[in-house]
Amino acid sequence: MTRISNTLLWLLVSVLAARLGLSALLPFADTTEPRYAEMARIMAETGDWITPWFDIGVPFWGKPPLSFWTQALSFKLFGVSEFAGRLPSWLANVGIVWLVYNLRRYLHPDPLGHGAKTQGLWAALIYATTALGFLSAGTVMTDSFLALGTSLTLVSLIIRLQGGPPLWGWLFFIGLATGLLAKGPLVLVLAGLPVFLWALAFNRWQPLWHSLPWVRGLALTLLMSAPWYVLAELKTPGFLDYFIVGEHIKRFVVSGWQGDLYGSAHDFPRGTIWLYLVLASMPWGLAAMAGMVRHHWRGVHKLQHWLSGEHNVSTLVVLAALAPALFFTLAGNILWTYVLPGLPFVAVLASGLLTPDTGQRLPHPTVAASLLIPVLGTLASGWVYLYPEQLKTERELVMTASQLAGRSSARLVYTGEPPFSARFYSAGRADSIDVESLRLQLANGTLRRPLAVAVGKNQHDLLGQLQQITDPVDENRRYKLFLLEPMTNNTAGNSNSDRKLPAFHYTEKHQQPLS
Repeated sequence: MTRISNTLLWLLVSVLAARLGLSALLPFADTTEPRYAEMARIMAETGDWITPWFDIGVPFWGKPPLSFWTQALSFKLFGVSEFAGRLPSWLANVGIVWLVYNLRRYLHPDPLGHGAKTQGLWAALIYATTALGFLSAGTVMTDSFLALGTSLTLVSLIIRLQGGPPLWGWLFFIGLATGLLAKGPLVLVLAGLPVFLWALAFNRWQPLWHSLPWVRGLALTLLMSAPWYVLAELKTPGFLDYFIVGEHIKRFVVSGWQGDLYGSAHDFPRGTIWLYLVLASMPWGLAAMAGMVRHHWRGVHKLQHWLSGEHNVSTLVVLAALAPALFFTLAGNILWTYVLPGLPFVAVLASGLLTPDTGQRLPHPTVAASLLIPVLGTLASGWVYLYPEQLKTERELVMTASQLAGRSSARLVYTGEPPFSARFYSAGRADSIDVESLRLQLANGTLRRPLAVAVGKNQHDLLGQLQQITDPVDENRRYKLFLLEPMTNNTAGNSNSDRKLPAFHYTEKHQQPLS
């Protein structure tokens, strides 16, 4: 392996290792990560591997269970922690990196004659250091597994079209099953759309048919995925109607769709997905476009070379890169993570347009570009680690409440629905309390047990009442935490009784907040 290949390999391993380390550093911040992590924790705790549960008695019909299965298994193996929750996404990302490497190796070499391994490493490094590629590698989310499924499907087909081993033909159908269990029928669209357009444009139906074991392969896909769909519908009837019709049709064609049972619909201007593609592929997408503009004739020559290979297979790479943006162009209810399945193919295209130097070392701009997102991500993570109160996370507040519970058996309650991060970090023990009920107990002195009460900072009336008689023991970006204890006989004569409601004992005013 040449020195440039060694440098690329070293950079790639360093980026992946750094992302893995950051996965253990940051707390879960509401809403996506702790929501999915809490559902995985419940799955691991209850042993219910069929239905992910959104809350007690509320099944989660929004996504299939593959990501929850992997996270729950990780919790069982390594304990419940941020690292264990994020590890499956990191492993899925490593799988995508490996697929990008293999795809680039099997494509025809560039005009400068670089080795296949070098080009494979170069493409893999580009993907690993895109903005969304780097972020998704250590985030509790379902999109990583959808991207793994679509990448495995399309990469397998392209490699087979290039004469790769028959095993890749079977991996095509395993990729479909992975996507069906990760995010549902969307994988059929994101993988099927570029294949259909490519076969239609170049009349490649016959090579497409002969490259894959269609009958046995589809049977394998159904065998791997269909049983869960059947069991899920039998266990919680109504799942298929909500998931297939609601999540896959109404979500994208009905602006501000109100049928979402687990969140709120988004309504962005049509075409926003293309802006997301640019942002998600930073810095490489813009660098590749700038390279084409700066060296117009060379860029055109490279594109012609890419698009003129056997079976026009590189056009399929282009279509795979653009398929998510094309599909979601007219959708308003979108997130930037929706372009993730296209990024592996964007990286392969960028690797052909941004060919590294043929010398013994990578040029400095190339190294700088590959380090930009990892360095920015590391710096941002370090800042958040030092100042976790800047995030919408309840980790520190729950830790304080746990200390109070150890000292006074106080139960953690929120004046409103507890955020998902509170539910996760309290292992499901965080509860809610009605504000009027709390006020009545304070006024009548009828509190039966100590409470660690998290009061929203927007609840000014209640905060004012509590702060007249006690200071919060902790606070974060959204809540202030108060320790409230029932009055006992030995506190009845306390000298600060004039600052307490009748028959009720509060935390002393001079007590220091717990850290």
